[in-house]
Amino acid sequence: MERSNHEVRADALTGLAWRKSRRSNPSGNCVELALLPSGTGVAVRNSRDPNGPALVYTRDEIAAFLGGVLDGEFDDLLI
Repeated sequence: MERSNHEVRADALTGLAWRKSRRSNPSGNCVELALLPSGTGVAVRNSRDPNGPALVYTRDEIAAFLGGVLDGEFDDLLI
């Protein structure tokens, strides 16, 4: 599996449809995600710094992370 979790400037990723969770709070403490045009990766950025850095992950990496979230593997980080 190819790894592509490199950092890029979010403002260099033009034409993306950034979205964030409905659970995000009004003070802007959230991250936004966008599917890359090629469909092979997902970019993640801080919603408070839309022109700052973004991390790019493969779809497999995002799937593994979301699976862990759904399984409760990170619940202890919220305590």
